Amino acid sequence: MSGRREDSGQAEGGAARDLVGIGFGPSNLALAIAVADHNRRDPERALQARFVEQQERFGWHRGMLLEGATMQVSFLKDLVTMRDPSSRFSFLMYLQDRGRLADFINQKTFFPTRIEFHDYFEWCAAEFGDSVDYGRRVTEIRPVRNGDRVEAVDVVSESVSDPSDREVLRALNVIVGTGLKPRLPEGVTQGEHVWHTRDLLFRAPQLKDLRHRRFVVVGAGQSAAEAVDYLHRTFPNAEVNAVFTRYGYSPADDSPFANRIFDPSAVDDFFTAPENVKQDLYGYHRNTNYSVVDGDLIEQLYRTHYQERVSGRERLRFLNTTELGGVEALTNGARVLVRSLTTGQQETLDCDAVVMATGYSPVDPRDLLGDLAADCLTDEQGRVHVDRDHRVLMSEHVDVGVYLQGGTEHTHGVTSSLLSTLAIRSGEIADSLLLRRTAQALRADRGREIDALLG
Repeated sequence: MSGRREDSGQAEGGAARDLVGIGFGPSNLALAIAVADHNRRDPERALQARFVEQQERFGWHRGMLLEGATMQVSFLKDLVTMRDPSSRFSFLMYLQDRGRLADFINQKTFFPTRIEFHDYFEWCAAEFGDSVDYGRRVTEIRPVRNGDRVEAVDVVSESVSDPSDREVLRALNVIVGTGLKPRLPEGVTQGEHVWHTRDLLFRAPQLKDLRHRRFVVVGAGQSAAEAVDYLHRTFPNAEVNAVFTRYGYSPADDSPFANRIFDPSAVDDFFTAPENVKQDLYGYHRNTNYSVVDGDLIEQLYRTHYQERVSGRERLRFLNTTELGGVEALTNGARVLVRSLTTGQQETLDCDAVVMATGYSPVDPRDLLGDLAADCLTDEQGRVHVDRDHRVLMSEHVDVGVYLQGGTEHTHGVTSSLLSTLAIRSGEIADSLLLRRTAQALRADRGREIDALLG
């Protein structure tokens, strides 16, 4: 992309696209599919879409594509099936195309491996190569004004490899699908020997000489347990310490009734509920997804731990009811201070790497919106006000739509950042874009009629 000139025509008022998506992970991929499905059915009302993605190619949590790790959602909750079971972008169509449909059925499972589901995502993304600008980072969103109204925005991006290579895309709507950002404990920064689980498969294979023969994993969720298991299997001569404040890993509640929280209708229930009920529902059902671990993996880790105690060679250690006190960088590793919550006793662990399985935080869309951020309406707690169609409510003079793909747990519930409702949400956003475009066209026609009558 080096040498690509700025799209000055768009910046100076050329035809604006219906939407520009920021980020091209599973959420905006699902939206691209929904738009493509609509355009095929109704080409006369086709939506013009473009996406900007800072990765050089499609990728979804590549650092945690661990061998044998399975999805925690059914394959039927793919990018399309809940919205349109007949879509050519379904997981079943992917299996048919890959020649594995019968073989997958014979496994008698609803949960493919994470590696296979990622391959399905890539299979879908390959259809949209001409609609995605990979290797570009959005740096600015500029309002385009007509009098006192904001009628469009210019989305400015630069090449990740060459910041002087800039491009401007004009859009009537912006879809923010940047995903989540890694969360680290206060005072901890990433480094050569301090990683977030996001980078596990990128960093661990680079360790060739283990000076301390020890790893520390901080956290009690699924990613933490998977990191512990992976490091224990991959480095047979090293000790792995799992540090968490709980007494033990908690199993995920994947019972049928609890899973109803992931149904599309649950989003309606949550959205219309009073604020105190929202908080209760969120608290009741956090154990369906957050800081919980698959039951089979819990049992496997416990068996391994017990068998090592029997053999007298304990490589897998669980430091439960223990908090992280601090992390210090060493020349060839890291020094971790931990403290028992029950006894107050402190322990120092020199290790080859410390892995932070401490989750993710949503990205505040206002950080991207520049001058438009001041036009975002907020609730009593300062959070952006999001309508049922996933659109940020804006000041009256703003005609541009800003839609959020995630970061809306406070309005739409626990599925906001999960895969479960991607198919439905993408359809809702596409429908909203079409309805708003029609409404704006009708208002424009009515305005012209009034002008003609006033003569």
